[in-house]
Amino acid sequence: MKRNTRVVWILCVCLWALSCLGCARNGNALAQYAPDEADRLTVYTSHKQEVYEPIITEFENRTGIWVTVETGGTNELLERIASETGSPVCDIMFGGGVDSLESYKGYFSPYQSPEEAGIDPAFLSEDHMWAPFSILPTVIIYNQKLVPAHTVTGWRDLIDPRWKGKIAFADPSASGSSYTALATLCQIIPKDTESVLRQFAKNLGGSQFGGSGDVVKAVADGTCFLGITLEETAMKRIAEGYDIKLLYPAEGTSAVPDGSALIKGAPHEDNAKLFLDFVLSRGAQERLAQQFYRRPVCSDIQRQKELSPLEDIALIDYSVSWASENHDHMLERWSALMEQEAGR
Repeated sequence: MKRNTRVVWILCVCLWALSCLGCARNGNALAQYAPDEADRLTVYTSHKQEVYEPIITEFENRTGIWVTVETGGTNELLERIASETGSPVCDIMFGGGVDSLESYKGYFSPYQSPEEAGIDPAFLSEDHMWAPFSILPTVIIYNQKLVPAHTVTGWRDLIDPRWKGKIAFADPSASGSSYTALATLCQIIPKDTESVLRQFAKNLGGSQFGGSGDVVKAVADGTCFLGITLEETAMKRIAEGYDIKLLYPAEGTSAVPDGSALIKGAPHEDNAKLFLDFVLSRGAQERLAQQFYRRPVCSDIQRQKELSPLEDIALIDYSVSWASENHDHMLERWSALMEQEAGR
């Protein structure tokens, strides 16, 4: 799906050209208003519009660079980037957990932004193949009318047979945040990965949702009793009045940043680097902290008061390298197990 922030302006120009210059000259008229290649940037993003739109609009206003946006799921867009190797269309991947980005870093170029000086070193890539954007803890949500308080406490409930068919989970082959949740589950439960995947797929009954937004809706309307999503997604919907409760798993959870990456052979590499600088800048980080339920990666910017202090949340030592190395195999096994369960 494409988006241009200046689409209304373009329509006005088109109407003016049609009325003043006639059909025969439309192409020439529009050509003089279209930006030069030097002033363009193409961004693939898995962020929701409410997140990417204000960020990209501000970048355009500050730089004069014309941004074309393609939206989709994290893994869908990363697969598209891989398929475009040799003749890339995209300049920047904006969004997706850094564990998913790490799995595709062969398609990226390293870039060390000067803005990294203000970023918490714990969230930086050692080889600068991606840059963090915000910190996103994984949480469990439940419907307060269907699940008594303190009945669900953590990750082990997700493989407890009493919740079979009552759990909402997004397809990890489409959703990067769901892949992070799946990898977190496998790193926490003290069993081999195959056993954990098999038990969880069985508890889902072979059913999963298209995106994390669908997970929250399913729990809120009672289609499912509990679900797994990001802290930010849950907090936004709670603020909108959704009747759900959020909990941080008792065993601990992951707080994996989402990020951005410069595409290898990017057609507009210099502009892409400017965009990476911008999303890491203090101004952009302050905006995401104030406007969204996201935690900035700048160490000295305060979170929203509604968010629990990160130090009060039990966090696991989530292995980005393990999640990256096992990415393809886990998704293949997950797909096979879900098909098997759906056919029962």
